[in-house]
Amino acid sequence: MDVLNALLQGFASALSVSNLLWCLAGCALGTAVGVLPGIGPAVAVAMLLPITAKVEITASMIFFAGIYYGAMYGGSTTSILLNTPGETASMITAMEGNKMAKSGRAGAALATSAIGSFVAGTIATVLVTLFAPVVADFAVKLGPPEYFMLMVLAFTTVSAVLGKSTLRGMTALFAGLGLGLIGLDQISAQARYTLGVPELLDGIEIVLVAVGLFAVAEVLYYALYEGREAETQNHMSRVHMSARDWKRSVPAWLRGTAIGAPFGCIPAGGTEIPTFLSYAAEKKMAKGADQAEFGKQGAIEGVAGPEAANNATVTMALIPLLTLGIPTSNTTAILLGAFQNYGIQPGPQLFTNSAALVWALIASLYIGNVMLLILNLPMVGMWVKLLKIPKPQLYAGILIFATVGAYGMRQSAFDLVLLWGIGLLGVLMRRFDFPTAPVVVGMILGPLAEAQLRNAVSIGEGSAMVFLQRPMSLALIIVVLCVLVLPRVMRAVALRKVAANAG
Repeated sequence: MDVLNALLQGFASALSVSNLLWCLAGCALGTAVGVLPGIGPAVAVAMLLPITAKVEITASMIFFAGIYYGAMYGGSTTSILLNTPGETASMITAMEGNKMAKSGRAGAALATSAIGSFVAGTIATVLVTLFAPVVADFAVKLGPPEYFMLMVLAFTTVSAVLGKSTLRGMTALFAGLGLGLIGLDQISAQARYTLGVPELLDGIEIVLVAVGLFAVAEVLYYALYEGREAETQNHMSRVHMSARDWKRSVPAWLRGTAIGAPFGCIPAGGTEIPTFLSYAAEKKMAKGADQAEFGKQGAIEGVAGPEAANNATVTMALIPLLTLGIPTSNTTAILLGAFQNYGIQPGPQLFTNSAALVWALIASLYIGNVMLLILNLPMVGMWVKLLKIPKPQLYAGILIFATVGAYGMRQSAFDLVLLWGIGLLGVLMRRFDFPTAPVVVGMILGPLAEAQLRNAVSIGEGSAMVFLQRPMSLALIIVVLCVLVLPRVMRAVALRKVAANAG
C-alpha cells in the first residue's frame, strides 16, 4: 500500500504541465537520437547536462530518462527500413526487420517494434516499482565468475544460431573478439595490435563496426551484385499488423521481456546480450514455416522478441542505479553524474531522502512509454513511405547517412577509411555466407569478458576451479554445455529414428 501511495504522489508530480513537456521533449529527442547512427543516448545526455543545470531536478531527470529509453524506440526505425542500426541494441532488429521490409512487411515490423517496446517497457516499469530493492540485492551477489559465464553463454548461443553453420558463426565471433583486443590493455595500459597507428590506441568504435558491417556492406553488396536487377524500388508495405502477426508477436514480446528484465540489473554487457539471447530463443522455438522465414523473408518474432528484450533491459537498469548507485551502462553512468551534479547520491537512502524525486521519475516511465507509443505508431505510415524511394537513390542516401554519422563520432578521417574497410569485409562475409552479427557481439563482449575472467582468476588465486565452486557459475556452465551438446544429440537421435523407419 505504501508503494501505491508513493506512486500516486509520483504521478501527481510527473503530470504537472512542465514535467509533461520535459518528458515529451526527452522522448522526441531520444527517438531522434536512436534513428541517427553514431550519437547514442549517452552522448546526447552528456551534451545536454550543462543546458539543464538550471532546470529543477525532477524535470531534468524526467527529461534524461525520456532520452534514455526513447533511443531504444528510435533505433529500430532505420534498422528495419535502411539496415542501419542507430544503436548496437538494434542490430538484431536490422537482421530480421530489414528482410521483412524488403518482402513488403515494413509496417508490421515497425508496429511490432513499437508495441513490443511499449509492452516490455511497461512490464519492466511495474517490476521497477514493486521489486527494485529485492532485484538489486540479488544482482549484487553475482561476481566476476558469473558475469564471465553469462558472456560465454551469449557467445555460444549467438554463434550457434546465427548463420547456416556453427563453424562460420564461431569464425565470425573470433574475428570480433580479435577486433575487440585492439587498443590499450585495460590493466597494463600496453598497446595491443595497433600496428603503430595512434588512432587505434582508443580501440575501434563499436557503432562504426555495426554501421560498416550492416549499412555500408548492404550498399556495396547491392552495387556489386544486385544493381543490374530490373527492380529499382523496394516493395511497398501494408502498415498494420495482421491477426497472424499479433499471434506470433505477443508470446515473443513476453519472452523478450522475461529475458531482458534480469539483465538490466547486472553490468554484463548492456542490451546486447539479452537481445541476442532473445533472438536465439525465438529462432529455436519457431516451428515449420515460421522458422523458414528467419534469415530469408524475415520473421516477425526476430523483431518482436529482441525489441522487447532491449526495452526491458533499459528500464530495469534504473534499479541498480537508484537503489545501489551502480550504473550498468554508459548512459546510466552519465545519469549518475547528473544526480551528483544536483548533490544527490543514488543508493539505499535515496528512496528515503529523495522519495518525491524517485517516485516522480518512476511515474514518468509509465507516461513516457505511452508518449512513445503515441509518437511512434502514427508515424509508421510515414516511415514506410521511405520505401517508395528508388533503390539507387535510397542506397546513396544510406551511404551519406552512414558516412556523416561515422565522421561525427570523433571527427576523424581515419574512421571513414576504417568504415569503408569494414564495409568491404562485410561484403566478403555476406558473399561467402558468414554471419556478421557475431563480429559485433565479440567486439562488445570480448573486452568485458576478458576483464571478468581476469578478476575471476584473481579471486580464485590463479585456479580455474573458482568457476565450479560457485553455484550460479556452475549452473551457467551446465547451460552452456547443454547449448553446445543437446542440439547435436537430438539431431543424431532424429537421424537414427529416420534410418530405423526407413529400414
